[in-house]
Amino acid sequence: MRFAVESWSPDYGAPIGEDALVESTAEVNAWVEADASAWAPRGVPARTSLLDDLLFVDGVRRIEAHVWITDGDDVVHQGICASYAAGGVHCNAAARVIEPQVRHGLFSPVADAPPISTRHVHFTAHVAADDDQDLSLLLQKKMGELEAQVAGAVGAVGLIVVDGPLKFGQAQPGKVGYIKTHASAYGPPLVRDIVTRLGVGERTPILLLGGKENRYSWYFRLPCALRHGWAGVVRLETTADQPLADVVNLADRLSVTLPRFASREEKDPRAPQNLYPIGGLERELRRRLGDPMLIMRSLREAAAKT
Repeated sequence: MRFAVESWSPDYGAPIGEDALVESTAEVNAWVEADASAWAPRGVPARTSLLDDLLFVDGVRRIEAHVWITDGDDVVHQGICASYAAGGVHCNAAARVIEPQVRHGLFSPVADAPPISTRHVHFTAHVAADDDQDLSLLLQKKMGELEAQVAGAVGAVGLIVVDGPLKFGQAQPGKVGYIKTHASAYGPPLVRDIVTRLGVGERTPILLLGGKENRYSWYFRLPCALRHGWAGVVRLETTADQPLADVVNLADRLSVTLPRFASREEKDPRAPQNLYPIGGLERELRRRLGDPMLIMRSLREAAAKT
């Protein structure tokens, strides 16, 4: 028996989920760039140019407290008070944080729940679609909307890299989703076999993923110690509403660009997938969320006055 130790800190879960080797039920065409006989790891063509004008967009969230809300019929509902933020890092010879936005919300199924105002923070009320809607998913949706707002507020840039899959409405030319963790595998077993054979800096051929918004996608291996077949592997995706030749060129240019931003184990517990601009942005956004102990104390003070 052999085993390999994952480089990611266990505090962040695992980059490869239990179902990552199980084929997704999504409609996938794996043969848009190469047929099965030509499916193999792809290196970077000679003289491929770097992308030198990138905007990395990401968001963070934090649940401040679970709350109980009594409505007009004396029915008690559970809600959450949460803080979330989004911003970007513009990398074009230098790196600078732009458009950092912070929001605080009360998420509950109570239709007429008022906002909660405390000494330090105002929590805007957000109502779940029904009593069964997962409030954390509603929080995630609002954070995604804020990320989209940040990306839309920035002027023209060469390429916008969104941390995570492209959300509905984000799939546009000039935007790429950067997926660090794998909950399921896309394409037939051949795809997963080629992923495990990728060398550092190599990618798979392009796949076409079906859904509400068709996307082109591919897997890529960042610089890392090859302890197991999926080490340092990320998946990228972009809209299919553009010529395939443009996507192939984009994939090749990202193959020479992203390794410049790959983190190292001694610097980041999620190396190499958590790129330095994204990791730095997350730290800055979490700082802007405020002191959690102070927010909790102010929530308790406000609750005592109701």
